[in-house]
Amino acid sequence: MVLKEGKALVDGREYAVSVTDGLPAAAAAATAPASTPAAAPAARPSGGAGETLTAPVPGIVLRLSAAGGAAVKSGDELLVLEAMKMEIPVKATADGTVTLHVAAGDRVNTGDTLAAIH
Repeated sequence: MVLKEGKALVDGREYAVSVTDGLPAAAAAATAPASTPAAAPAARPSGGAGETLTAPVPGIVLRLSAAGGAAVKSGDELLVLEAMKMEIPVKATADGTVTLHVAAGDRVNTGDTLAAIH
């Protein structure tokens, strides 16, 4: 039996929640997102001059895996973000020379420019 239904906002994500008289149903409802937010693209073209890689989630730049000015190939790891105790690798989306726009320890928000590949 559902006693109460509603929505909760946690870290910018909306979740459907319901309070029931049984724990399994309530636990399942509380962990399922009400809607899946549109994921920010990991990369988007920058006017044909190359690729601009943006932060897919807010977090901290944990480490840089490539040096600025280095030649990279598509799929090479450029840096690692840490978000909610998870490591999220950011990889090159094209072959070229990388320009880094962040340093280790920097805080970034979704959509912030991390690097460009020319």
